[in-house]
Amino acid sequence: MTLTIRIHYYTHWGQRLFIAGSLADNCSIEHEGKGIPLHYLGAGSWGISLDIPAGKEKELNYNYYLQDENSGRFDKEWGPRRTVVLQKGRFESIQIRDYWRSRSHPNYALLSSAFTRVLHRRVKTEKIKRKKDSQILSFRIMAARLPKNCSLCVIGSDPQIGSWEESKALIMSSENFPNWEAELALKGAAREIQYKYGIYDKKEKKVISWESGENRHIRLIPDGSNELFIQQDEIFRQDEANWRASGVALPVFSLRSKNSWGVGDFADLKSFIDWAKESGQKLVQILPINDTVATHSWVDSYPYAAISVFALHPQYLSPEKMGVLKDKKFLSVFRREARELNKLEEIDYEAVMKLKSRFFKLLYDQEKEQLKKDNAFQAFIKENKEWLHPYAVFSFLRDKYKGVNFKEWEKHAVYDEKKIAKFGRASHENYDDIAVHYFIQYHLHLQLSDAAEYAREQGVVLKGDIPIGIYRYSVDAWAAPELYNMNFQAGAPPDDFAIEGQNWGFPTYNWDVMAQDDYAWWRKRLSHMARYFDAYRIDHILGFFRIWQVPYAQIQGLLGVFNPALPYSADDLRYAGLQFDEGRFCKAYITDHVLWEYFGDQAQSVKAEFLQDSPTRPGFYEFKEVFDSQRKLRNYLKGKAQYQDISTGLENLVGEILFHKEDHDYAHKYHPRIAVHFTKSYRDLDAHQKQVLNEIYNAYFYHRHDLFWKDQALVKLPAIVDATEMLVCGEDLGMVPDSVPSVMEGLGLLSLEIQRMPKETHLEFGDPALAPYLSVVSPSSHDMSPIRAWWEEDRNKTQAFYNQSLGRQGSAPYYCEAEIGKAMIYQHLNSPSMWAIFPLQDLLAIDGNLRRENPLDERINVPANPQHYWRYRLHLSLEELMDAKEFNAQLKEMLEHSGRNPLY
Repeated sequence: MTLTIRIHYYTHWGQRLFIAGSLADNCSIEHEGKGIPLHYLGAGSWGISLDIPAGKEKELNYNYYLQDENSGRFDKEWGPRRTVVLQKGRFESIQIRDYWRSRSHPNYALLSSAFTRVLHRRVKTEKIKRKKDSQILSFRIMAARLPKNCSLCVIGSDPQIGSWEESKALIMSSENFPNWEAELALKGAAREIQYKYGIYDKKEKKVISWESGENRHIRLIPDGSNELFIQQDEIFRQDEANWRASGVALPVFSLRSKNSWGVGDFADLKSFIDWAKESGQKLVQILPINDTVATHSWVDSYPYAAISVFALHPQYLSPEKMGVLKDKKFLSVFRREARELNKLEEIDYEAVMKLKSRFFKLLYDQEKEQLKKDNAFQAFIKENKEWLHPYAVFSFLRDKYKGVNFKEWEKHAVYDEKKIAKFGRASHENYDDIAVHYFIQYHLHLQLSDAAEYAREQGVVLKGDIPIGIYRYSVDAWAAPELYNMNFQAGAPPDDFAIEGQNWGFPTYNWDVMAQDDYAWWRKRLSHMARYFDAYRIDHILGFFRIWQVPYAQIQGLLGVFNPALPYSADDLRYAGLQFDEGRFCKAYITDHVLWEYFGDQAQSVKAEFLQDSPTRPGFYEFKEVFDSQRKLRNYLKGKAQYQDISTGLENLVGEILFHKEDHDYAHKYHPRIAVHFTKSYRDLDAHQKQVLNEIYNAYFYHRHDLFWKDQALVKLPAIVDATEMLVCGEDLGMVPDSVPSVMEGLGLLSLEIQRMPKETHLEFGDPALAPYLSVVSPSSHDMSPIRAWWEEDRNKTQAFYNQSLGRQGSAPYYCEAEIGKAMIYQHLNSPSMWAIFPLQDLLAIDGNLRRENPLDERINVPANPQHYWRYRLHLSLEELMDAKEFNAQLKEMLEHSGRNPLY
């Protein structure tokens, strides 16, 4: 059988197209890992002919790639592999005509699972009516946004597709939704067909909406053999206005219901989905829900420090949906304690975990014999063994050694797969201590799956959150340390919310190692997540361009550098005009006058205990080796009250440098220190050297890396985005490289637009009306104060916002009254962005009766505080929220008024 493929795509100089994929029985059409090149046929047309070996005519799966010969990069088109059933022995030749699927086309977002499995899902699909004739033309196209009870149709100049009579349109099949297909029999004559696709109301038997644009056309020249022509068109050209909707954001732990055990759980999530639907919301966004149990203390409340990127957090289990304890006395005690915890205004994390953990273990002991015969439970263990078994053993060893620092786990300090496998045997003495974690994860899976499927049935997208980092003492780091840079910590440069920068403590990724198996760890992680979610937020997507990397020896985010980066050589710096002196510029700038400024009367005692004379720089001092990093200092000073007044000064003194030095490619390289202008070392430079350093600094942080970081992201992000069909949203806040918007737009990723963190550095406030369509607009996030608390933080900013952004005259009200909150919500609802997503606290701001009295009590996180306790709970129960008829009706009316409650 001969297979002929044609695709229409206009390339630029130095670009060429490839096709890659496989036939059934693993007959590959790969070449050197990236496919085989297509031949240029002229006029933007590319093609190839393949002879399919006998016996291989079953199924073809393939994609197109674009190679840029200048960069060497292969860019894949959008979407999963195209599939063609070859119908063994039926045809002597198959001709396929394709279109390139551009990732940047906004309509492809409507083909993500958020739309195909949820918002535009089809419970019933029509089977393809296969023709038995010897010559067949198959029309194929992708579309998801159709009214209920409507189908796609094709109509055109040929009699078999109606001769432009709507009642005779060829109705297409949605068997492979969102792919539509219809076949017609050819009669052997050459012909040119003009045609169009439309939305067909089967009940009214008419086309209710034509696609936009000119007629399509196809020219057929049958050769008399058994032939199949496949016209695989680009996506349906939707004529309706851009699809726009609204969503709500709240952590699962913050939910409250009458049945909660002191913390929100997956059963509460179903009730929250009910409220979202009632108020017209199309999406529910939550924070990470992975297991963070590391210390068995409130510190574990931090949801971005998971001990496993696969395991779910036990706190989210609804205990009584797992099963009923037969011991009525115990059950009564549990229920009584749960009621007391549920009355608390905030979460008592430790008490909740102790209560739930006792219940889980008692229920496991009660059910464990039955579990051995439970086929579903056993299948869950087998299916998830790759991550579940290491996680369960890790959890056991954490408790055995009373800590997660696996380096202190004696004979288990280094992960050994054979040793770990022994724990999974039923005969092992600790088997029940392992299997109880299987049991807990099994029920978490059941309850979250139930909530996820319920959301899909209700037409509400469940949006998850992917943290940028992994916890340093996690099962992931224990089992595969080669995937991470364990000597470094991820963080963020300084900003208005954290002037010392942020140090999250997570190791950074070893991207070179991850690339060796095409980012398999990421693909598994995301595929696992797609079981439950149809959209997700990539936390700190800038980390895929470059990460802010802090040496493990340091504490403050100020002492980080970008990785990867293009540091300067000493010759580079001297050529730029800097009188570069490594000792002066790279070592802490410590002199007598600096010590006096930092420590005043204590300067001499600080010098005597912590410092020594510099052996190479007369008049300067340096830290003694035992104190020469912030971590060494913090460990030494910890718990010693006599050093309380000088501890911060000592740590800041370590950062009195102008450049970070590193060994790079067998030579010394230098990175300018972030916020160098606030150091005393910079202050004491002469005016000329300051000017030169400013130019070097600005070039490094704002221009030098643009193309370099763009290439880094375009290597990693496509493989990760293509791992699933979920809708991908990127949190692109902070110090954003110029290349980020174009990369995100090119990959079809939704950006995040926060009004008080504008991307335009010259603006104080962003304008939601100027947000791009592929974006999420929001007035705040979980890392910020909600709008009511923000309104009271800075009177100058509030006044400016009141006059400039809201366009109001006069003095701003001291409090954010309900009418002000409503105006701010409307600003976002009326934006052109695909999604407007609001923290629930911000939505409640429009109702003076429902909202919390003290707006400061609504905050979820304070990024500048690494010891923040994540314990915020909604003050209203979900039952009360559901009964707030006036509020819910008002929200729904606002959504409809702004066009964010689309019928389809």
